[in-house]
Amino acid sequence: MTNDKPLIGITIGDFNGVGPEIILKSLSDDRILNFCTPVVYGSIKIISQYRQILRIDNFSFNQITGLENADPKRANIINCWKEEYQITPGKATNEAGDCAFKVLESATKDLKEGKLDAIVTAPINKKLVQPASNPSGGGSKGTNKNNDFTGHTEYFTKVFEAKETLMLLVAEHIKVGVVTGHIPLIEVTKSITKEKMIFKLNVLQNTLKKDFRIAKPKIAVLGLNPHAGEQGLFGEEEEKVIRPAIDAMKKEGELVFGPFSADGFFGSLQYKKFDAVLAMYHDQGLIPFKTLAFEFGVNYTAGLPVIRTSPDHGTGYDIAGKNIASETSMRQAIFLACDIVKARSM
Repeated sequence: MTNDKPLIGITIGDFNGVGPEIILKSLSDDRILNFCTPVVYGSIKIISQYRQILRIDNFSFNQITGLENADPKRANIINCWKEEYQITPGKATNEAGDCAFKVLESATKDLKEGKLDAIVTAPINKKLVQPASNPSGGGSKGTNKNNDFTGHTEYFTKVFEAKETLMLLVAEHIKVGVVTGHIPLIEVTKSITKEKMIFKLNVLQNTLKKDFRIAKPKIAVLGLNPHAGEQGLFGEEEEKVIRPAIDAMKKEGELVFGPFSADGFFGSLQYKKFDAVLAMYHDQGLIPFKTLAFEFGVNYTAGLPVIRTSPDHGTGYDIAGKNIASETSMRQAIFLACDIVKARSM
C-alpha cells in the first residue's frame, strides 16, 4: 500500500474503445484518492488525445516510470510503449490489440511481484489479443504463451496458475457466478461435472466469506435445462450432476440450494433471498445480471491469490470517443478492488 491506501493498477484496455474515457471520467473526481492511489498502465499521449476530445481540461496525470514514484495525492500513469499511435475511436485495429496486451503484461508483472495491491482491467477486444488473429502478436509477436486466452478471467487463471477460477458478477443487490465461462455453448454440457460444480461452489463460498465478509453465505444453484430438467423430462444433468453436487455441499454444512429453473428464479425475484447465485453458463448468468445491474455491475475473478476487477461491459466501440460512456461500472470496479484489499487485510 502507498501511504496506507491500496495501490491500484488500472489497465487502459483497447484504446479505441471506451476504456480511456471511463478511466478519465472516474479519476477526474479526485475524491477517489481518499480510497486508493491509482496507477494507469497505458500511454500519456493516448490519454492526452482523449482529454482533448472529451474536453477534460482541469485534470492531469502524474507521469511515472515506476511504482516507487507513485504520488498518493494524484492519479498516476506509466507508459507501456514508445510508439506513437493516433486513436481511431470505434475502430478495431491490430495496433490497439497489441498495445492492450502490452499493458496487461506490464500491470500483471507488477501485480505478481507484489508491487500492486489489486488490478482493474478496462475492456479489451478478445480477438485482437490473440496471435492467430493479430499479426502484431498480441504484445509479444506471437511468442508469449500467455497471449492465447479467451478473456481476462482465463488470462489471470493461467498466469497465476490457479486450478480454476470463478467469473463472479457483483452488484450491491445481486452476485452471479458461472460454472462455465468463455466457451462455445455446444461445449457447456460436457464441461459441467459434479467435481467441477463442487469446486466452483467452494470457490464461491470462500470468496463470499473472505472477500465479502459474509459469515454463512446462502447460495442458489440454477439448473441447466428448461424448468431445471422437469425431473428428467428435459434432460438428466440436474439429477445426475447438479443435485448430487448440491447434496455434497449440504453434507459439509453449507447453505446451498437448488437446482432452480432460471427463468422463474429471476422473474419471481428469488435471487433477493440469496447472497449469490451460481449459473451453469455465461449467458444464463450474465443476461439477468446485466439486465438488473448493467450500469454499476463489476466483474470479479474469484479464486485467485490476487485481486482483479473490471467493469461488466465490453469495448463499446459504438459509443467510443463520443463522451457518452458511463464511468459508473469502472468506478465501482475500483471501489470493489479497494474493499476486497481491506477485507483481506482483516
